[in-house]
Amino acid sequence: MASLPMAETSNLPLRKIPGDYGIPIIGPIKDRLDYFYNQGPDKYFMSRSLKYHSTVFRANMPPGPLIASNPNVVVLLDGKSFPILFDVTKVEKRNVFTGTFMPSTELTGGYRILSYLDPSEPKHEQLKRLMFFLLKSSSSHVIPEFNASYTALFDTLEKELAAKGKASFGDANDQAAFNFLARSFYGTNPDDTNLGRDGPKLVQKWLAFQLSPIQVSGLPKLLEDSIFHTFRIPPFLVRNDYRRLYDFFYESSGLLLDEAVRLGVSKEEACHNLLFATCFNSFGGMKVFFPNMLKWIGRAGVKLHTRLAQEIRWAVKSNGGKVTMAAMETMPLMKSVVYEAFRIEPPVPLQYGKAKRDMVIESHENAFEVKRGEMLCGYQPFATKDQKIFERAEEFIGDRFLGEGEKLLQHVLWSNGAETEEPSVGNKQCAGKDFVILVSRLLVVELFLRYDSFEIQVGSSPVGSSVTLTSLKRATF
Repeated sequence: MASLPMAETSNLPLRKIPGDYGIPIIGPIKDRLDYFYNQGPDKYFMSRSLKYHSTVFRANMPPGPLIASNPNVVVLLDGKSFPILFDVTKVEKRNVFTGTFMPSTELTGGYRILSYLDPSEPKHEQLKRLMFFLLKSSSSHVIPEFNASYTALFDTLEKELAAKGKASFGDANDQAAFNFLARSFYGTNPDDTNLGRDGPKLVQKWLAFQLSPIQVSGLPKLLEDSIFHTFRIPPFLVRNDYRRLYDFFYESSGLLLDEAVRLGVSKEEACHNLLFATCFNSFGGMKVFFPNMLKWIGRAGVKLHTRLAQEIRWAVKSNGGKVTMAAMETMPLMKSVVYEAFRIEPPVPLQYGKAKRDMVIESHENAFEVKRGEMLCGYQPFATKDQKIFERAEEFIGDRFLGEGEKLLQHVLWSNGAETEEPSVGNKQCAGKDFVILVSRLLVVELFLRYDSFEIQVGSSPVGSSVTLTSLKRATF
């Protein structure tokens, strides 16, 4: 075997990647059952890591036979090996957005959407520039529209809490998030269109058709696994719902579609990409992450709540009584709390990439040779809770990133890149990274401007946490 280039050599001991894929068809199905039902993702990865005494090993990733062309992956679980997935000179990101399978392009108008393109493909740069234009053109609307949408959300939650003694955050958040995105990005209130208040429901149905092979919905195990994890749901069943969404975005995106044409992208392809970016990436992220963040802040208790309320209210008062970007920059605890929520429970737990060439990947203890064409799968919740990087890694520590702790931001990886790096047309880091951070901060700011503290009950859901508010203590200072 030819020796690896000098840049690929390592001072760590070279070890053969442990693990195997089992008997064809049977092995992937067994691993799928373990991943979804017998163990769950955390135990699935941890049990194998302990078995092999390694944070890098071979395994199968769902969905497996019939849906995935090849379920075999090299798993990366530590904070040192995981970032290889961001290096597009070493890994290809073509068609790996959802992992070992790719949903039918019939669900996206027949187009491969930006998320599935590798930066080496010409259309990637054009479409990512369109996303940057979307974000820039809407920047002045984000804060006021967020305030309007989430003031309505809190009013709704208070009324429900008064009537029932508890209030579900999820459904109210879905409606607020969709309305906010439509109004801030496109200047259109869905209530004033044919879409009405159906947006969140249509989006969730469309998302289910794309993600059902890699999620647990709560249906009986035999039914779910034999149907949704074994076969693709026919896209035509959601065609009319998707058309309603498409029509809404097309009618609302005049300026953006003109910019797309200037960039060399047809209006039709651009609209499908804008819909995906808004509904899958942005709405989907707010649907998953906002309840998760509330869960961790809620569990942290009154002491942290009081510190946040004091900091946020002082900063807003000192900046003319308005929530502004400048005001939020003077809220270090709030910023740290948001980063800590992204660290401890990132909204997208899995990242994938295919090795572009033979190379060496390093964990903390060993070096491993990976062959060209092998699929790499990183499980981010373990990488960002790597105990060799973070002290008390399993704990939510709100002030973790204050002072010297800010240096640890390079290990916060939720955006398909390090928090200290920026998205560009040449990488696969989320185009809306700064936007997502901003709206997450805005939720915390709006919450503690209005309330001193809150209490919650937490359940599980197919995506993220199910959060029910049991108390909202109105601001008293």
